[in-house]
Amino acid sequence: MTAGLNQYVKYALVLLLSIALILFTQEIKLVKNPESTPVTWLTIAGLFSLYLFSMMGIGISQIMKKIDISFLRNFPILGWVSITSLVMCLIFDFFVTAIQAVDFLSITTPILTFAGISVVDRLADLRKSSWKIGIVAIFVFIGTYVVSALIAQFGLTLAG
Repeated sequence: MTAGLNQYVKYALVLLLSIALILFTQEIKLVKNPESTPVTWLTIAGLFSLYLFSMMGIGISQIMKKIDISFLRNFPILGWVSITSLVMCLIFDFFVTAIQAVDFLSITTPILTFAGISVVDRLADLRKSSWKIGIVAIFVFIGTYVVSALIAQFGLTLAG
């Protein structure tokens, strides 16, 4: 019981840190570009909504781990958070309005930070894998870049 509670406290603190980073990033962006999305009470409500949806998704995920259906038991937390957010935004228009007051680029900052930390945590595992993965990754990155550039050029050509 205590381990489960500690896990919820850990999730709650990480989400609060994320909200603080989002607010900080949005304020810094506002200093650099005064025409960008201002921080208002609606922004705070949007961040609280995102926090609430995340905690609800985490709770649903923990409940589903006790069900005997393997698909539901193995469904990722991010999926439950997304489904919870989608359902709540479909039911209540206020959540859509409040979340729109949060700057999208400010949300990506903590996401990319946590993604970078998780990659660094797994650097030892990456070293154990074959050097061939690096070559494949380079070709994938180059291919993605070239194909994206070709699609963009094609779109620009069509647009005139």
